[in-house]
Amino acid sequence: MGVTIALAGNPNSGKTTLFNALTGSNQFVGNWPGVTVEKKEGKLKGNKEVTITDLPGIYSLSPYTLEEVVARNYLLQERPDAILNIVDGTNLERNLYLSTQLLELGIPVVMAVNMMDIVRKSGDEIRIEKLAEHLGCEVVTISALKGEGVMEAANRAKKLAESKQKQKHVHGFAPEVEAVLETIERQLLGVPQEQQRFFAVKLFERDSKITETMEQVPEVEDLIAKLEAAMDDDAESIITNERYEYITDVIEKSLVKKQAKGKLTTSDKIDRIVTNRFLALPIFAAVMWLVYYISVSTVGGWATDWANEGVFGDGWKLFGLVDVPGIPVLVENFLTSVNCAAWLKSLVLDGIVAGVGAVLGFVPQILVLFIMLAFLEGCGYMARVAFIMDRIFRKFGLSGKSFIPMLIGTGCGVPGVMASRTIENDRDRKMTIITTTFIPCGAKLPIIALIAGALFNGASWVAPSSYFVGIAAIICSGIILKKTKMFAGDPAPFVMELPAYHMPTVGNVLRSMWERGWSFIKKAGTIILLSTIFIWFTSSFGMVGGKIKMVESLDQGFLANIGKGIAWIFTPLGWGNWKAAVAAITGLVAKENVVGTFGILYGYEEVAENGSEVWGNLAASFTTIAAYSFLVFNLLCAPCFAAMGAIKREMNNKKWFWFAIGYQTILAYAVSLCVYQFGTVLTGGTFGVGTIVAILLTVIFLYLLFRPQPKERSTSKNLSSVSVDGARV
Repeated sequence: MGVTIALAGNPNSGKTTLFNALTGSNQFVGNWPGVTVEKKEGKLKGNKEVTITDLPGIYSLSPYTLEEVVARNYLLQERPDAILNIVDGTNLERNLYLSTQLLELGIPVVMAVNMMDIVRKSGDEIRIEKLAEHLGCEVVTISALKGEGVMEAANRAKKLAESKQKQKHVHGFAPEVEAVLETIERQLLGVPQEQQRFFAVKLFERDSKITETMEQVPEVEDLIAKLEAAMDDDAESIITNERYEYITDVIEKSLVKKQAKGKLTTSDKIDRIVTNRFLALPIFAAVMWLVYYISVSTVGGWATDWANEGVFGDGWKLFGLVDVPGIPVLVENFLTSVNCAAWLKSLVLDGIVAGVGAVLGFVPQILVLFIMLAFLEGCGYMARVAFIMDRIFRKFGLSGKSFIPMLIGTGCGVPGVMASRTIENDRDRKMTIITTTFIPCGAKLPIIALIAGALFNGASWVAPSSYFVGIAAIICSGIILKKTKMFAGDPAPFVMELPAYHMPTVGNVLRSMWERGWSFIKKAGTIILLSTIFIWFTSSFGMVGGKIKMVESLDQGFLANIGKGIAWIFTPLGWGNWKAAVAAITGLVAKENVVGTFGILYGYEEVAENGSEVWGNLAASFTTIAAYSFLVFNLLCAPCFAAMGAIKREMNNKKWFWFAIGYQTILAYAVSLCVYQFGTVLTGGTFGVGTIVAILLTVIFLYLLFRPQPKERSTSKNLSSVSVDGARV
């Protein structure tokens, strides 16, 4: 018979690292029944009978966030066989608040004190025996990052689950509180005995969200009211204080700190610099510039040049000695040897190899970017960035919580949009969904790299600037939208745990890089492949003499006719040729299609005739200003179909969905028009109608940006109370 173990812990306690260490590749991801929060499950390594369920990272079982609701409902209704409670050993006091609630559920609990390598390094000592004695549960020490003790913790939980031993909660509240709780427990006749303490506490706290189906006994209400009057506090605060007094007592008996109280840790010393009010933003800008510079202009650029010119080009020299032909050469030789039909040869070479190869050629840059982002996340810096951005976003009407989806969106816009679920405030959540895809995702990196390399000679400022164009779009959108009735109101409070800085393991960094990179490669093998076949067919075939035939020139194909019909729309943006217009439209299917489309359209007949480089032909079709305008439009406009689908699901409303897509597209068009028109004037161009339109758009934009905040009828509607670890903020 199978055993189910639930992983529960605070955010940044190392829960995900432990889950990966216990399950390896035996994972599957879905959604919790009835709600759109990610559900991760996996089989324990070496034991397929044990299922590990990774609960969302939470601070308590109080129903204030969707994650807390999901975790609490799962534990109460599904009743896993055991709970593996992951606790950050460097911050026991905060983490033990959730532990005291888990121990009240009546489910066997094994506490895994994580980050013991950091605890030992600091000279602190956690007396595990004392901790286990006072908490009344098994306690083990682990280092999920280094893989120390992780399987022992899982096996302890498995053994405890199989023994069917019920968890005995030994947490003693003050006598007067305990008396009321015992009275409540006697009234809970329909509740299983092992769950009675948890429900008694929730009834004491008047937690209507979990006890609304249970009848309150008037005598109990009187007892709680009298106790509140005697202790001069509300019921929830009484329980919170009781928990912390208990936790403080446990900490005093179980933790011996070497470091003097008030002395700064290494992480605190680093934070005094990287989160400094004045230095934080310049440091963040420098870090992101370095990330994109290495990914696009140096290491990633060199690897991509090798891939484009060697693997997907004429070939390369192995160890500088042996000539190795590129994939196009090998494929062409094979097709020639088997006397392949001309149309099929064109499909394979000019369609599939040229299109998919153009996209896959940028995989090295993408992998380098994902490695660097994984390192920043793993060492703890990106958690600081969320804290830094909260300080900025809050001034413009957004919460720091909005940056978390945007951070996730650097890999792919779909999970970025889905991550907005963690934002409780509906207005903030909708605004985050609308703006998340402004951050360049992995699919947009090939476009950035292509423009930077082919049209700006690899200039180091182009790629980082694209990131900050996205940030600027988010901030400006936040200011403008918050001044409308639809989004008016205070941003949601933002509280998060900042983990201690540590060196991430190579395995975790590579795993993160591969998970993100593999999704990009799979897309190239499916969506991009089908798209390039469609692009090849519509560009290679057209109406000749009333019949559909293969055309001699791309200008005669179906795609050219479609492109010429819409190209005028983009003329004010500086790239009104049909090839660029078609590339921008195909980018709506998948952003990588922009590069694949260019690979087909600029590598079809030009290369066949004169042998010139594909990207050289592309560069000849754009001015530098028009190229940057094209880049900005593709960064800010409506995302790919997959991300649009995610937006539609998260909005759950057609009007909001079309508002989001319309806003993104209109903003992209307006910004790109201004970039081209003003850029042309500044570089010696003429002042025309387009310039006047750009000036008018700028005036409207500045008015929307700096107009006064509309007065609200009542500010009380915007006030909210959020509980984290039982403390209201």
